[in-house]
Amino acid sequence: MSANEITITKKCNHPAHQRYWRLWLAFIFLLTRFCEQVDGGETNNFGNSYGFIFDRFNLTLEQGYRTEAAGPFYYSQQTEDENSFAFPPFYSHVCNPSVQYTNYDFLYPLLTRMQYGQEWRWQLFQLISFAGGQEPTGADKTRHTIFPFYFYQRSKTDTNLDYTAFFPFYGTIKNRLSRDQIHFVMFPIYSETRKKDFVTDNYLYPFGAVRQGDGMHGWKIWPFVGSEQKIATLQTNGFGDIETVGGYHRSFYLWPLCIIQDNRIGTDNAEQISITHKPSLAGQKKTGVPEKFRASIPLFVYTRSPELDSTTVLWPFFTWIDNREKKYREWQMPWPVVIFARGEGKTTSRVFPIFSRSHNATQESDSYLWPIYTFRRTHADPLDFKRTRVAFYLYENTVEKNTQTGHYQQRVDMWPFFTWHRDFNGDERLQILALIEPAVPENPGIERNWSPLWSLWRAETDPKSGAASQSLLWNLYRRETAPAHKKVSLLFGLFQYQCDGENKRTKLFYFTVFKTTATAQ
Repeated sequence: MSANEITITKKCNHPAHQRYWRLWLAFIFLLTRFCEQVDGGETNNFGNSYGFIFDRFNLTLEQGYRTEAAGPFYYSQQTEDENSFAFPPFYSHVCNPSVQYTNYDFLYPLLTRMQYGQEWRWQLFQLISFAGGQEPTGADKTRHTIFPFYFYQRSKTDTNLDYTAFFPFYGTIKNRLSRDQIHFVMFPIYSETRKKDFVTDNYLYPFGAVRQGDGMHGWKIWPFVGSEQKIATLQTNGFGDIETVGGYHRSFYLWPLCIIQDNRIGTDNAEQISITHKPSLAGQKKTGVPEKFRASIPLFVYTRSPELDSTTVLWPFFTWIDNREKKYREWQMPWPVVIFARGEGKTTSRVFPIFSRSHNATQESDSYLWPIYTFRRTHADPLDFKRTRVAFYLYENTVEKNTQTGHYQQRVDMWPFFTWHRDFNGDERLQILALIEPAVPENPGIERNWSPLWSLWRAETDPKSGAASQSLLWNLYRRETAPAHKKVSLLFGLFQYQCDGENKRTKLFYFTVFKTTATAQ
């Protein structure tokens, strides 16, 4: 009998505590409203703060205000141009009517919806997407994608934009995957791709192909044999000038054992196409003399032209480069472990991963015990860019400076402890902790949906206005200062102090215990 009585008592105690808690919250709410009325209704200037339960405050770095509640799980913010609210990490919404921009995030980046003017897009983890809007020509379009199986687009005003594809069975895709048009039947049995004036018919991709267009024709039965030729042609560049596009003769036999190429035929200003995939050989301007490229990989690769000679033995390990255009010579033995280059255009000393130092007139790259320490710099007026890293994202310091004005912005990250940012206006923001931000800096989706969850400490400073704010544990402690304003809230607002010029007020347990008011002159 006594055991039953104990059981009944436990069942009754739980709802009783809930009733007491609800009554206490109701009492605090009514008491606060009463105190506000007693204080003369000055809620905008001396409103109560409740720590991470509920707080509303002016923004420090821009005009507007922000409301936060339930710790990191709710906020809303309004500025001159933009309104936003969120329930991190589940949902966030941003709206900027001045540019007709709206964004919705659901468990970012799982599901997002974006609209910019008449352009809109839904996406589910970048695999399922629905989009629509207008082409530059003014034609409307609606696009559905279930990547990589289903591609669909329709236009009410231009049927030439319509396409449907069920991969790999049959279909047509337009202006996707870096091609103007892709048509396939039982891929890889047959597919046709178009890019500008070039058409490629693939049979049992990638083994058989026929290419043609704009003075070019070729074929291949890979890896056994292939040949492609192009004559020099004319085209109009982005400035409206007529320029020559070089021709070439390219062939292979038992690829990659025999590769023969003669590039930039019939032009005085074409560029070499790198097929060795080595950055040191790419992007060199040529004269009218054809460039000869021969390779029998992995035995040797060599390039000969008036501006550049390059020879590789046991590709890609041992290479000698004489770049007469950029005025340097380079030895790679073996690449990428040991590299030395000397000359006006480039100076490099590398014994990877122990050390590496490389620089030219505009760029500098250093590393010691890679990836323990790396440094990159680019200097090309008016830009001066520097980046220092320790162990990838463990520590990173990035400075971008305008050499003409002297203004600079800087970002310092130390994963997972903090991220600090200073913009060109001098505004500063510090956040502790930073679990993802160092790896994906300046990502609005992360900042909206995930950063509030682990921002134990936030500090912002506006040097121009003199305003500053600090927040600990989602406003359990919050301090705001400005030249003529100061506000402090502590422990759910049980202690509050605010000063506006000669008007001062101190509250304990939401009651005003001290108050001074400026005397009217």
